[in-house]
Amino acid sequence: MMKKYLKYIGIGLAVFLIVAQFFPIDKTNPPADMTKDFISMTNPSAQIAEHIKVACYDCHSHHTKYPWYTDVAPISWWIKGHMDNGVKHLNFSKWGEYSQKKKDHKLDECIDFVEKNWMPLLTYKIAHPESKLTDDERADLILFFKSLKGK
Repeated sequence: MMKKYLKYIGIGLAVFLIVAQFFPIDKTNPPADMTKDFISMTNPSAQIAEHIKVACYDCHSHHTKYPWYTDVAPISWWIKGHMDNGVKHLNFSKWGEYSQKKKDHKLDECIDFVEKNWMPLLTYKIAHPESKLTDDERADLILFFKSLKGK
């Protein structure tokens, strides 16, 4: 009797996974005005810019690079949800549109989240090992973010 239920559950799951593939995520990056981009506006060192691009820009800008596994639903839906949430809270592509007060607030959040090693997210670091920041790299980013406060 239990085998019968497991069989139906397995078939239902397989059908769901097959049907889910017909509902892909939108991978279109909105146009980005580079004159308003965080890196363009703040002119960090090449090393800091690279850390920001590798650790932050996939979820916090309009420069997202979608890896192959974002073609597989429902994983792609979960990832897209994280990306949409990330860009909603901080969008480095729209840095130039933020008021100074909002920039300072976002910098405070960046400092706090990097300091506590909350960003990048653990799940992102697992999928993107190059995004793991060393203690020194995190310290350099924090100093850079602090240097921008009030500017």
